[in-house]
Amino acid sequence: MRRKKKKKAENEQEDFSIELVKELDKNLDNLKQMLEEPNDLVIRKFVVRGTAHHCAVVYIDGLVNTELIHNNIVKNVQIVNERKELPSQPEKLFEEIYWEIISASAIEKAKTLDDISKSLLYGDTIFYLDGVDQVMIMDTKGWESRAIEEPVSESVIRGPRSGFVENIRTNMMLVRRNIQDPNLRFKTRYVGRRSKKVLVFAYLDGVAHPDLIKEVNRRLDSIDMDDAPESGYVEQWIEDSFLSPFPQLSNTERPDATASAITQGKVAIMLDGTPFVLLAPFTLGNAFQSPEDYYERWTIGSLLRALRYLAAFIAMFVPALYIALVSYHQGMIPSKLAFSIAATRDGVPFPPFVEAILMAITMELLREAGARLPTTIGQTIGIVGGLVIGDAAVKAGIVSPVMVVVVALTAIASFTLPAYSVAISFRLVRFVFMFAAALLGLYGIILIYIMINIHIVNLKSMGVPYSSPFAPTFFRDWMDLVFRAPIPLLTKRPEYLKPNDSISADKGDKK
Repeated sequence: MRRKKKKKAENEQEDFSIELVKELDKNLDNLKQMLEEPNDLVIRKFVVRGTAHHCAVVYIDGLVNTELIHNNIVKNVQIVNERKELPSQPEKLFEEIYWEIISASAIEKAKTLDDISKSLLYGDTIFYLDGVDQVMIMDTKGWESRAIEEPVSESVIRGPRSGFVENIRTNMMLVRRNIQDPNLRFKTRYVGRRSKKVLVFAYLDGVAHPDLIKEVNRRLDSIDMDDAPESGYVEQWIEDSFLSPFPQLSNTERPDATASAITQGKVAIMLDGTPFVLLAPFTLGNAFQSPEDYYERWTIGSLLRALRYLAAFIAMFVPALYIALVSYHQGMIPSKLAFSIAATRDGVPFPPFVEAILMAITMELLREAGARLPTTIGQTIGIVGGLVIGDAAVKAGIVSPVMVVVVALTAIASFTLPAYSVAISFRLVRFVFMFAAALLGLYGIILIYIMINIHIVNLKSMGVPYSSPFAPTFFRDWMDLVFRAPIPLLTKRPEYLKPNDSISADKGDKK
């Protein structure tokens, strides 16, 4: 009870819903007291031309377009047409300025200090008039932002080169440019008790299922944190199971991938300050799909996707199979291959499991070092480090050449997965398979495989089964699963999403 009372008291202390008064100086003092007079707070007091009424323009330096403030607000109020007689009453003068003098594109009124602080700290400009207990909030955002560039983490050979940036308004523009549909909806909310970050989720009205929209709204309403610096915070808060090694929402930097997901009936969640957009729901089949699959002909797209499924199998199972076969099931290895492996392992002091763990950890260290260093140095560390360490380990007799080949093949296979978060999950599961193989051989691998399948079948993403469309089975969706059918045949939206409008391309079939 004490904790609840303390939390309630803290919340009341943070509440700035103080009503404005009619004295200009008193309102400005309250604002400065709340913000403790920061150095970047600009207050410009002046007199409305042709009257005796004092007014003030307030903004945060660095968050606004000062040229816009000067030309559309201050200049207009100071250089009022002298031939026009302005009202003497403050309320009427306020309305006159609102309707006829200030030429800002977006203006709204506010009466509480809380509304003013939120807008002020997000780059808006506040206009005060003495004798009036309300203010005008004008959209004058103009902070510096990164230019639109090609996504670093999702590069493609064929496809658009534009990627999301840290400015949410730019990201919304990129989505609208790809989906010029009046049914595209953007719903805005604020995340973070302290940071007040703007969060927008987008969907296509009439396509996305209402239950999905309701579920997304419910989960976003449950977010309660001080700050959300990146969309990963939002993802971890609203996912179904935080104990699962598999991501339940996908993230992307590509506007084309986001637009495609929205038109299918999914929801995109955008957070100001990050270029990574969350897409929900997410299924296991989505982990193997890449935008480039649809930009090439269906034969090429199908081959690339099938290779990814094969690469996922190699990344998870090959080291564990090597440990199991060499340690427990030597009879299952062909004779010539068994003799070759035995010859290469002659003199190796470690059992296969320890050998595999050492090499796998070394590879993970090289990968992490390459990712954290600058691009040119990182590539050099990854290639040279792998070659030097692998060759030195073989010559020193610490590991066998076959083990180096197995680990290298596993590392290459894990790089082929389009989603980085999914690739990390498979790398994590690979170690579990390796431990199971060291304890029980092939039986251990099979047991872990069954447990993972049970987990995946029970896992959900925004209420949608994670294993869809494998289980529950939607045979129509299999046309775009392991293999991709030709584009003219993909006329229906994914059935597992239960879209309101299931037709994505009109070929005369409305059934």
